[in-house]
Formats: sequence, structure tokens, C-alpha cells
Amino acid sequence: MTGFLVTFEGTDGSGKTSVINGLTEKLEQLGYQDRYLVTREPGGNKISEAIRHILLDEEYEGMDPKTEVLLYAAARRQHLVQTVLPALKAGKIVLCDRYVESSLVYQGVGRKVGIEPVLAINNFATDELKADLTFVLDIDPEVGLKRIANNRLDEVNRMDKERLEFYQAIRRAYLKLVAKEPHRLVAIDANQELAQVQSDVWQVFESKILATNN
Repeated sequence: MTGFLVTFEGTDGSGKTSVINGLTEKLEQLGYQDRYLVTREPGGNKISEAIRHILLDEEYEGMDPKTEVLLYAAARRQHLVQTVLPALKAGKIVLCDRYVESSLVYQGVGRKVGIEPVLAINNFATDELKADLTFVLDIDPEVGLKRIANNRLDEVNRMDKERLEFYQAIRRAYLKLVAKEPHRLVAIDANQELAQVQSDVWQVFESKILATNN
């Protein structure tokens, strides 16, 4: 691989979309227009977006947790093969909204499937490809849920209906992952004003990605 895979994680309402938008503006200013790709999970291509619809549709509230794990992994595999790997091979910086860590915390911990079986399934789906850098936007779940209720203009989905305790467990699980791999996962205080969050992300991104990409 000659490119870089940079992923963005966090509980719902943590501001991933706004942070990614701020990052791309900086890249544009530096002349990186053709050297990066923004994508998301689940999604990123026709097949994965179709699976996304099934996963997030409010109509499917009775979905079994293991079914959820497998569908996320299936969408991830197709996304990787069709979208991410070609971009990496072309030397691009791939900015991806969510990746394997989301499954580890949301399904492994939140749905109580267990981190180890979820990791095994995702290792199979991704051929154990890890992100070069993962930002975990750490926010008080109450603040995140309020942001969703007040500001969200896009989809309100099945995951948005979870209880506060669910997101508190997710937050703790994310921070444990950061503690386990601090060289690769970086926690950013997302309770701050957006401009400060974007600045903190840029400083890390510049030192860990751009400094080695020039």
C-alpha cells in the first residue's frame, strides 16, 4: 500500500462529518485535490450502500445482533475491495467515516456480541487491514444525543434510538481501544468548540500523515 487509511470514530453526535469537512478544506488549500478520497461505512459504493439501508432502516428494529455484525462486515468487505484498496494503491489518503473499531464497540460491546468474535469476523472481512491513523472523537454521550436531536438534517436511523446507557458503554469501549493502541488511535476532545476540535485533529494529521507523505 502506498496511500494512507485515516478513519474517524466516535459515538453518534461527536461531529465526525464536520471534522472531515474541515480536514478536506485544509487539504484543498494545500493542493491535495486529487490526492485524497472521502468515504463512509457502511456505504461507499452501490452494494455497500444497499446494505447500509438494511442496517439503519427503522423498519428493521428486530434485527439479531449477530446478523448486524455480519451485515456490517459484508458492507465493509465490499467497500474495502471496490473503493478503499484501489484508492490506497493509487497513493491517495482515504478519509473514512467509521471502520472496524465501530463494529468492535457498537456490536461487540453495545450489542454484547463480544469484541473477540467481532474482531475475528472483521479480520476475515478486511484481511486484517488496519487504519494507519484513527481519530476517536470523544464526547459526553448526553451532549452528542442533544446534537443529534437539535441539528441533524440527514437520516435519523435505528441506531439513533438507543438509550443513553448504550452510548455510555460505547464511549468507554472506544477509550479502552485508544489505551490499547495509542500509537495508532488518537482521542480528541469533541466536547470543545468545533474550530478547536478541527485544529486538534489537523495537528495530529499533519504530523502523522502529511509529514510522511511528502
